[in-house]
Amino acid sequence: MNRLLISLAFFGLILALPGCTDPQAAQNALDNFGFKDIKITGYRIFTCGEDYTFHTGFEAKNPNGKTVTGAVCSGLFKGTSVKFD
Repeated sequence: MNRLLISLAFFGLILALPGCTDPQAAQNALDNFGFKDIKITGYRIFTCGEDYTFHTGFEAKNPNGKTVTGAVCSGLFKGTSVKFD
């Protein structure tokens, strides 16, 4: 019984990970900073602090035309931060 519960909990966690991104908020934040050719790359587990709800990875061109990667970190009652690799 314990193995079944652990397996179900693990499977639920894996299914929940894609829900920890907010692609629209990330797109809006990067647009506001002047980034172009934005590609949302999915959940970034270690880039944002634990007090952020959403960790959305991206690849984009900055206003100078250089390709950069990172994550947009946002929360329900927090602002939005852009973290670069």
